[in-house]
Amino acid sequence: MKSVGIQISPEDNVVTLVDDVPPGATVQYMTAQGRQEVTTSNAIPFGHKIAVRDIRDGETVLKYNETIGRASQAISRGEHVHVHNVESAVQGGGR
Repeated sequence: MKSVGIQISPEDNVVTLVDDVPPGATVQYMTAQGRQEVTTSNAIPFGHKIAVRDIRDGETVLKYNETIGRASQAISRGEHVHVHNVESAVQGGGR
């Protein structure tokens, strides 16, 4: 199964999913380098984010080239990115 993700900026380390995606699904997204793919390691709901590269614990999470928070733990490529592994910038994680 192939799904679609949206990446606005090449600096983003996450893409936003446009549908519910099961574990093991291939997510396609476009970059300046062309079509890219990442495989989900777990189920990810519509509108949530997937890591397109490994993100270190404490690293800034970028979406639309904006800081949305900091990783509260290491996040592997293909993993669901959400409140369970990101401290929100709104809640002080963007500092």
